[in-house]
Amino acid sequence: MRTPSRSSRPRRLPRTLAAAVGAALLATAATACAGDGDQAAGSSSGAKTLALSILGTPNSFAPTQLVRGQQAYVWQSIYDTLLIEDNNGQLKPGAAESWKYSDDARTLTLKLRGGMKFSSGAAVDASAVKATLDLMVKTPGPNQGSLASVASVEAPDASTVVIKLKQPDGSLLASLSSASGVVGDPKTMTDKSAALNPVGSGPYTLDKAQTVNGSVYVLKKRDDYWDKAAYPFQTVKLRVISDPTAAANALKAGETNAGSVDASRLSQLESSGFKVTEVGATAGANLVLADRAGTKLKAIGDVRVRKAINMAFDRDKLVQQMLRGGGVATEQVFKPKGQVYDQALNKTYAYDTKAAKKLMAAAGYANGFSVKMPSFVYIKQFEPIIQQALGDIGVKVTWEPVPPQQSGTALLSGKYPMFLIMDGLDADPVLAKAFYGEGGYRNPFHTTDPRLTDLLAEADRQTDPVKAAAAYRKVNEFGVEQAWTAPLFFVGTQWVTGKGITYLGDGSSTAPTIRQFGVAK
Repeated sequence: MRTPSRSSRPRRLPRTLAAAVGAALLATAATACAGDGDQAAGSSSGAKTLALSILGTPNSFAPTQLVRGQQAYVWQSIYDTLLIEDNNGQLKPGAAESWKYSDDARTLTLKLRGGMKFSSGAAVDASAVKATLDLMVKTPGPNQGSLASVASVEAPDASTVVIKLKQPDGSLLASLSSASGVVGDPKTMTDKSAALNPVGSGPYTLDKAQTVNGSVYVLKKRDDYWDKAAYPFQTVKLRVISDPTAAANALKAGETNAGSVDASRLSQLESSGFKVTEVGATAGANLVLADRAGTKLKAIGDVRVRKAINMAFDRDKLVQQMLRGGGVATEQVFKPKGQVYDQALNKTYAYDTKAAKKLMAAAGYANGFSVKMPSFVYIKQFEPIIQQALGDIGVKVTWEPVPPQQSGTALLSGKYPMFLIMDGLDADPVLAKAFYGEGGYRNPFHTTDPRLTDLLAEADRQTDPVKAAAAYRKVNEFGVEQAWTAPLFFVGTQWVTGKGITYLGDGSSTAPTIRQFGVAK
């Protein structure tokens, strides 16, 4: 496992940065409301209720519309997924107790565990898995792209699912541990009611009587769940609190007993008996140099220009001054606690404006060039320093405001040859596909390169996790060497937990799940 070396243990985030991280980890946000008198702070025998503040409102509980981010704490509790990413970042059995690839990595066979039931009482079987996957493949939504390699799904018997692929896909297993791998009830998942009244086979059911959509979601534990020991809380209350200061106030008031909060309140909470657990990297800030073929902006098609842009940033100074130490400098997109991250790559582009200008001149841009970049609410505080750093090497930036609801469409449109984003971190194969795959959502110009195509194909063919990680490291090396992006820094999350509650994660997994919380001894 490779860990970052460019800075020590991340310091706590300033408020503006915490807000930016929150925006990267949610789709929408709402306001919290007060709850009832159920136990939140725990007792001497351990907490019965986890009362967790989350940043975003679930957009929908329909299987085809589920999204990552903190709203996943809700739906991950209601639905089973075929596989599970544990707190160490390892794939484990979920609804599928085993899986196996064919030698050519184009057929994935999953064996389902027996005895599972939906909250409606109906049995969970291979036909339900097939129906859910078939629906996701054909329905536009946030999960359709992650299943683009699926050619067909078969259910030869009640406990066997066979997924046949158009070509090997190294990101598929990771996707099946997230939204793309949920198992829906075929009888209800296409109904309009599925958006607010989900039927799943997960460890909890949604208590509709106590739930206020957009504000608070109350979950009740199922005693018949196959892995109920991993979920020690009888009740889970998830309150949507988009403001970090409000989240701290909810903790002090006893309305919640876990949440991520404004850094300025951490010392006060610690002195009041709350425990703070710092997770060093949950999101990454990245200047994506998307038009690598130079179709819209010729300059970005020259690798010397892309390298010059990477050399324009003093990443360590950026972390220490602007982020007040609340981050980790990086030159790569993969998460620090993953198997692909290589600390040696962080020495590729030393901050050197003189050398950068020489590269610009060698590429024919001694006088620089102009570029229009999209401006999003969650990156606005970073725009002046990005503009100044690029201006120092002759790149003149104009920011074009984009409404939050149009951000995804704007980035996929191919309108912007380069853009600054902050994304929540994901599994290594998923990030490789997103940034370097021809159809990746962070590759809007669908750039390809013969060498990269071969490297990705090699990674996709590997069914052994160790060999796959080695192959993806070559993809990472290519991306840094060819400067397809200019990664800047990672930011983390500070989890605060009250009496009786403990946070179990360390950043190895960034998948939001109630399994990250346990009962304190």
